[in-house]
Amino acid sequence: MATPLLPNSRTEPDGSAVIRVLSYNIRSMRDDTDALARVITACAPDLVLVQEAPRFFRWRKKLARLAAASGQVVLTGGATAAGPAVLCTLRATVERTEDVLLPLTPGLHRRGLATAVVRFGGVRLGVISCHLSLSQKERRDQGVQLLARLAGLGVEHAVAGGDLNERPDGATFRHLAAHLQDCRATAPWGGEFTSTPADPRQRIDAVFATAGIEVLGCGVPLDQPGVTHADLTAATDHLPVLAALRIPAA
Repeated sequence: MATPLLPNSRTEPDGSAVIRVLSYNIRSMRDDTDALARVITACAPDLVLVQEAPRFFRWRKKLARLAAASGQVVLTGGATAAGPAVLCTLRATVERTEDVLLPLTPGLHRRGLATAVVRFGGVRLGVISCHLSLSQKERRDQGVQLLARLAGLGVEHAVAGGDLNERPDGATFRHLAAHLQDCRATAPWGGEFTSTPADPRQRIDAVFATAGIEVLGCGVPLDQPGVTHADLTAATDHLPVLAALRIPAA
């Protein structure tokens, strides 16, 4: 049986907004950037929650080039958030952004959050892109901080996504799923596993949404028109997660 297509982005008659959110670890654009741009373009997202954006030499120019090649603009993040970033289409109206550096554990990689509040028509939405630690203890602390930041955005509806470096049975993943909707678990669509592209066997990337958001479908866009296996394996070392969400009107 063919995989059903996710709904396209639109504004509903009742004022609610259907949007597409893509979460994607792009490995600092060290792989096939043309394939990466083709995958993002084919998914037609309104928001792209990026992890491992370029952080060093000419990082802004590299991220802007990827955004332009995939029909997006850079909203926030990159090196200033230690890797997470958010891209968006011109459909989004930006209210505010903030790049957050999380506490540094000596000897471990610096982590951060790219955060924003955007509007789609009359709908307001909080957004966070994250990339959690490889250390279990630090990852737990970062999960708590992520939820606190999400609540601190001051909006009723919000999404968060990223590379959790942990499977759904892990303590941090379960903690997040206890407070937010794990979109893949709520409305499975497409593929499940995100790592690694050549032989995916684990789900360590996810999109989460607050309770009032309706999840229309979420998963790896294996059968999305225009997305090919060759591009998915060439683009980076993770598979993306695509979610279609209906955000209620205020």
